[in-house]
Amino acid sequence: MLNNQGRQTDVGTASQQTSNNFTTHSGNRGLEQDELLIYEIGDTKRTGVDLEEVWDFEPRLGGVTRDNEIGLAGLTEPETMRHYTRLSRKNYAIDMGLYPLGSCTMKHNPRLNEKVARLPGLGDIHPLQPISTVQGALEVMDNLAHWLKTLTGMPAVAMSPKAGAHGELCGLMAIRAALDKRGENRSIILAPESAHGTNPATATLCGYKVKSIPANKQGRVDLDALKSALTPDVAAIMLTNPNTCGLFERDIIEIAKAVHSIGGYFYCDGANFNAIVGKVRPGDLGVDAMHINLHKTFSTPHGGGGPGAGPVVLSKALEPFAPVPYVIHGDHGFELVEHISDKGDSKDSFGRMTAFHGQMGMNIRALAFMMSHGADGLARVAEDSVLNANYILASLKDVMTASFEGPCMHECLFDDRFLHGTGVATLDFAKAMIDEGYHPMTMYFPLVVHGAMLIEPTESESKQSVDQFIGSLRHLVTEAKAGNKELFSGAPYLAPLRRLDETLAARSPILRWSKPENE
Repeated sequence: MLNNQGRQTDVGTASQQTSNNFTTHSGNRGLEQDELLIYEIGDTKRTGVDLEEVWDFEPRLGGVTRDNEIGLAGLTEPETMRHYTRLSRKNYAIDMGLYPLGSCTMKHNPRLNEKVARLPGLGDIHPLQPISTVQGALEVMDNLAHWLKTLTGMPAVAMSPKAGAHGELCGLMAIRAALDKRGENRSIILAPESAHGTNPATATLCGYKVKSIPANKQGRVDLDALKSALTPDVAAIMLTNPNTCGLFERDIIEIAKAVHSIGGYFYCDGANFNAIVGKVRPGDLGVDAMHINLHKTFSTPHGGGGPGAGPVVLSKALEPFAPVPYVIHGDHGFELVEHISDKGDSKDSFGRMTAFHGQMGMNIRALAFMMSHGADGLARVAEDSVLNANYILASLKDVMTASFEGPCMHECLFDDRFLHGTGVATLDFAKAMIDEGYHPMTMYFPLVVHGAMLIEPTESESKQSVDQFIGSLRHLVTEAKAGNKELFSGAPYLAPLRRLDETLAARSPILRWSKPENE
């Protein structure tokens, strides 16, 4: 049953249902502690510290003063520490178990990377220090840029974008600058159905109209539909490769040639570079711009909105339009080109995207990952991620329905056909995975597949951990087909919170705590 905070307080397993449920006074379940909001733990009339009363205070805010109580709850130091520790124990993370969340690689972050990023001279520098005092940091940036260009076969890279979507914007702004240089005002961006959802959003933000290109029965870009959409008004195509169906676009070279033939540019979403790093160079495929999510391919931490890093590699055609700042080799060491000048390499730059030169901590971690793996190790990253995904696909396609024929790349895609007639939906199946101890995979995306379940194990997982995951999914499939609908309809049963009303939470969110009327 639920206590008055809506938290789970029963102790039965899903199979036992409610045979031995009971409610605890504290809301805790053994050593799994209930956690209230800060306002429910403390109150606004006390504070965790003692401060002397300030009598002679001269306001320095130009007459803007507070005329009401702040209303923040006061907690003691132990209460504060316990609150955040208990919250952290409710998180699911790659350090706890396999993370099958497709589309965003949540891979293992080696502790070596963390140690390197905290070294003196790297972890304690400031972006406004004189250039002469941060030569080592600039060398890190220069080395990382070199290896990103080497791995992609591209001559230039913009290091300042702070995330994948930010990188998309950078690439499109470089494309717009190149078209402006040619005196052309093209207005259409082509976006395949199998591209990432941020692609059309970024194109719209950049002022373009988006035209969708359908997928064929094999889950790849419909080449005939693409060619029929190529008009002189097309500025670029934004294509994800491998795509969101977990498949390599076999016609990518022909697609690039077709887009280039009408004067357009080829933007490749590099979010799935993890599947081909060290094996395929996008520059050899005709790509003009591609962002690289460092957290996906090179293991920098990611989650909760950041920190992120999305460097963008550029072709020879777009190199002159790269944003500032960027590192160059000067007469007395490394230098930063900070401004656009009317001469030199920066004269055609579209400008500046961020205040500083990228997310330094993430760049250090990414370079540490590259150097510890080496060229052969990075190729093995791609090989193992593809192997793990195909192992899951082969091990489950007899009980779950694979969306497309043949092998996949780094992620495998299932649809909900195997659940037809069971009364269990994709969402129910995913919620039951929580009781098995796994964060659900990506659900209902890509949109080209009904009831999609997109699983990406990454190269981080051993055969033993993948086998355990496969066993759990096979068990759930068996229970669904056996008619044990109750196992799924109320899941999760064993999580700190029972199933929430996600529709109500999205449409009528409660964003501010208020004291219950009966208190």
